[in-house]
Amino acid sequence: MEYVPRISRIATLLADPKRSAMLWALIDGATRGADELAILAGLTPSSASAHLSKLSAAGLLKREARGRKRFFRLAAPEVGMAVEALASVPALNRGPEQASPSAGVLPGAAGALRKARICKDHLGGEVANQLYQRFVEAGWVDVTEAGASLTPRGVLELAASGIYVQAFAQRRCLSVTTCCDWCDGQPHLGGALGASLLQLFLQKGWVQRQDDSRALRMTRAGQRELGQLARPVVNAGNRLLLPA
Repeated sequence: MEYVPRISRIATLLADPKRSAMLWALIDGATRGADELAILAGLTPSSASAHLSKLSAAGLLKREARGRKRFFRLAAPEVGMAVEALASVPALNRGPEQASPSAGVLPGAAGALRKARICKDHLGGEVANQLYQRFVEAGWVDVTEAGASLTPRGVLELAASGIYVQAFAQRRCLSVTTCCDWCDGQPHLGGALGASLLQLFLQKGWVQRQDDSRALRMTRAGQRELGQLARPVVNAGNRLLLPA
């Protein structure tokens, strides 16, 4: 129960929409100036300074001085994960007039994060969601009430594509951990397998990190190679078939 007071303090801080907006503006892992955060949250510089001081004092933000200006970033990846987890909780009785969670983020940052990003230690975003769905449809991943697992066919097909998962090939049916994005709640591959695939994608140059952000940029090779993974093909008789 020793964590309860801290949870309450953090919840009190996040209950203020302006403070939540500033945390959300830093969700991509970037460092932003106090003036920029004030604009994003719709605050005056003095009001933004007071809010940022409270967030920093609580250990949620780290402050950096550059001359007379102050810059802020999330204090640790766990802060971003906690904010994302709260954003992914289904909103009951949510009306169409309510803004989406990313309303306070710069459009470029929000778009990049939604497309492809580092989610904890694996690939997240729309690209990861689509890849997972194709794995399921192609029979590479089997989903049951007990959970998801990488099938022997999935191991072989990934190997044929140059993605080797020998560390997971000791069992006939391989365990798969799934994770849900804050952007649309759709699952993608997480856990050890998801982390290994992300590292392989980075090594192959299919995705690249964007400076100090958790957003990932898809390279041309990545768009081509990942776009073909588990992609259905059409045979000469115009029947839709999955890759053999």
